[in-house]
Amino acid sequence: MRFDLNRLVPSIAAMLFVALFALPAQAVGLLRDADMEHALKQIAAPILRSAELNPDRVKILVVNDSTLNAFVVSNDAIFIHYGLINKLDTAAMLQGIIAHEAAHIANGHIARRLGNLANSRTITGLGLALAAAAAASGNGAAASGIAIGTSTSAKRAFLSHTRAEEASADQSGIRYMKAAGASPQGLLDALNIFAGQESLGVGRQDPYMRSHPLSRDRVRAVAGYVASYGTLPANPSADYWFARLQGKITAYTRAPSWTLRRLGSERYADVRGLREAIAEHRNSRTKKALAAIDSAIAARPKDPFLRDQKGQILLETRNFAAAANTYASAVQRAPNDPLVLSGYGRALLAAGQTKQALAALEKSRRQDYRDGSMLRDLATAYAKTGQTGMAALVTAERYALSGRQKDAGIHAKRASGLLGEGSGPWQRAQDVLIASQRAAKRK
Repeated sequence: MRFDLNRLVPSIAAMLFVALFALPAQAVGLLRDADMEHALKQIAAPILRSAELNPDRVKILVVNDSTLNAFVVSNDAIFIHYGLINKLDTAAMLQGIIAHEAAHIANGHIARRLGNLANSRTITGLGLALAAAAAASGNGAAASGIAIGTSTSAKRAFLSHTRAEEASADQSGIRYMKAAGASPQGLLDALNIFAGQESLGVGRQDPYMRSHPLSRDRVRAVAGYVASYGTLPANPSADYWFARLQGKITAYTRAPSWTLRRLGSERYADVRGLREAIAEHRNSRTKKALAAIDSAIAARPKDPFLRDQKGQILLETRNFAAAANTYASAVQRAPNDPLVLSGYGRALLAAGQTKQALAALEKSRRQDYRDGSMLRDLATAYAKTGQTGMAALVTAERYALSGRQKDAGIHAKRASGLLGEGSGPWQRAQDVLIASQRAAKRK
């Protein structure tokens, strides 16, 4: 699991741009992990298809925040705080959250707010989502440097949904769940986590309450929809992937001792091995960690993501050659997964196989440019192979992705002078340079 500080650049209106752009780059990040994102896709795909959204285009991304929240700020991603995933009890509850957020996209609630937002599928345009995540989290670090009135206006203008939108999203979300074979009871159970919080002061409420108005009337309405649509039995596949997702997140975000004490209650042998491996790795007991992940692989020998985890353990314990070989076996089983490719490229780079690393990292970037760690490694690979213009370009893109627009502009200008004018890479450098210049003017 990697922590990426990919803050996004908004341009809905001048005030909102200034408010969110002022957030420090370290305020919030994503938890990027191939296994975790694959599990989320398996859980979310039936719901997204029911909403007539493409699961290959709408990514479910995890925000590195322990508070309870989920939100959308563009039409191609749903963001969920890891704290909310840890709080949920069932796969159906998570599907309920996803269904509700998917309804905000499908019902056009986000499209009406985008205004003059830059294309969120570009390096510079992506900046809105995690800047908004920082504002939504309500923590002091994220709010530093922002006038209280401006910050409140930004949240009210963009992050908070109206009660009418929430009611619409609830009703649509339950319909999507029913069509997908997921029990609508899951959404009601998820909402009940927040029941009673409307009586708390704003500072004591979870961010979900502040961005998703919740009232007793709304909960009663959802209960009525659930009674009308009926409940469905649990889905074994969704249950498995939820256990694996939650097991991995808790293994990384809770104390290793907490994880190890609970291994006996884990019903899936491979998930038990995965959780144990992460806990032992965090305790620096490498032999035990490798034995545990090998037991998980033995239970699911065709699974690429367990091998990805083993590769990460080997890489982080400086066993570079073994890490590269293990990642290679993961890539054989998931040749187009960008995060698996990213890990493979990192291991090859550490093992001194720069040309092979460059090929893997370039393929990873073509699949998903959101991975800041991959961009750092790709820039290193370009530099080591003498491609200084490309190294400068990718460095500029990494800085743009993390919200450091001034630094992005410096490297984009350098890249523009080294790359062939009019070429594709040169155009990418120009995009970053123009965005940096606009950001400087708005400041």
